[in-house]
Amino acid sequence: MIECGMRVSDDEKIYVDDVEVDYTAMARAVGVDRRVVKQTAQQIHRNRYLYSLFSMTKPLGTSLVSLVSQLGYTAIVIEADPKSAGVMAGVAEILSRNRMVVRQAVAEDPELVPEAKMTLVIEGHLTGEAIEELNNLRVIRSIKIVR
Repeated sequence: MIECGMRVSDDEKIYVDDVEVDYTAMARAVGVDRRVVKQTAQQIHRNRYLYSLFSMTKPLGTSLVSLVSQLGYTAIVIEADPKSAGVMAGVAEILSRNRMVVRQAVAEDPELVPEAKMTLVIEGHLTGEAIEELNNLRVIRSIKIVR
């Protein structure tokens, strides 16, 4: 639910932004009975802490990663040490120095996503020099280029 930005309303319904999500459709998507989805929404509503989280979630928006080839962009998917400070700053500094414009940046929370990644969508193509500089950042474990 967090990944999709779903929220639970006062009337125990599930929404993505202002669009209501049918219990049956959600149940089908996650492979459970619709009653499980309804009961989950009810439990979230009754639990003060969970409701404080799930009543405020919102979707991030559309990921441009699947559109990069049509837009002439490149996506860079980076796995790095999630406990290291400055990963995004280091990557952004390298891209800026190589005159590359970032159109979208999404960093997953390592507390919520076991193999958290940072994804950047840039205009045009990544240069060999920029790839080499990114690979030299000590905190980066792997880089995947999507075109």
